[in-house]
Amino acid sequence: MTGPRSPCVWLLSAYHADSHAAWADWLVGHFPAIDWQLRTLPGRHFAWRIRGNPLSWLDQLPDTSPDLVLATSMVDLATIKGLHPRLHDVPCWLYFHENQFAYPQSERQFRSLDPCMVQLYAALAADRVLFNSRFNRDSFLDGVQALMERLPDQQPEDLRSRLEPRCEVLPVPVKSLKASKMRDHGLIVWNHRWEYDKAPERFSAAVLTLATLGLDFRLALLGKRARRAPVALGQIRASLASRVVADGHLPRSEYEALLGRAGIVVSTAIHEFQGLSILEAASAGARPLVPNALCYPEQYPAAYRYPPENPEALVSRLADWLTGQLPPRHAPEAWLGPALNSRWEALLSPVVNKTA
Repeated sequence: MTGPRSPCVWLLSAYHADSHAAWADWLVGHFPAIDWQLRTLPGRHFAWRIRGNPLSWLDQLPDTSPDLVLATSMVDLATIKGLHPRLHDVPCWLYFHENQFAYPQSERQFRSLDPCMVQLYAALAADRVLFNSRFNRDSFLDGVQALMERLPDQQPEDLRSRLEPRCEVLPVPVKSLKASKMRDHGLIVWNHRWEYDKAPERFSAAVLTLATLGLDFRLALLGKRARRAPVALGQIRASLASRVVADGHLPRSEYEALLGRAGIVVSTAIHEFQGLSILEAASAGARPLVPNALCYPEQYPAAYRYPPENPEALVSRLADWLTGQLPPRHAPEAWLGPALNSRWEALLSPVVNKTA
């Protein structure tokens, strides 16, 4: 006589890179009682991924029906449900790491409505819609409403009010990092991608100005970058090479140790839905200095935020911290594993217990 079977969950990640991959790995590792059927697509060719994932998976999804489908918001869930009728009665949840309504476009990108529509249809096809921050949820709903107001005719009424009841905020749990016994108050960390949506040119301008003021500081230049050095990174390397203590990808243990002794971690982002790298650094004791925008007001008191439209404000705050006392350590407890693991367990417990 066999025991109860494990509940089966299709975990669909259509742009499997960075935080998407880390989230999926955490789920699989944290909930071993679930039979995870993980299907992923590489994190490249964005336009093809967000429109083409139902085709890429057309012959790759299991023949049997799962107990639950949990998909990222890059997944064209509406089309997948239409192509696979066996999913008709299967609960489907959608997880938003980001939303295309609030994603800034670079000068080289063509503004297309397609990504927004994929995510809108997916949300309408889902039973539950989960977001990693209030900013993510609210900017998505605001974007849907604004789109409906722009359309010329035949748009449904009260679409936002239909979606809102199924929307919940449930962040990705962040591992708390250990603080070092010795802290370098003058060590400034940048631990973001060196891409347009993180506005690295603002960071470069700020630290170059700090150097002209004769202030003592050191720099850790972390985060992914293209093979060809971004202009902002090149400017820092050319002018402040003697102050750079780390430049590039570090082994995880070295990365965590560096965050544990850093004095300050900076964001100049124009796009951030949860800000995992700043949360990690803050958990390790680095003082976060972040824009008063995006997800950051949910996470950090006003003392750690600066007006993003004012470059002088960033320089002034950094100068104050470098020449005086750092503000008290701020550990963003509500965004860390101990606070969030139990919420994820509560979410998935009905699935785990379904086949028990």
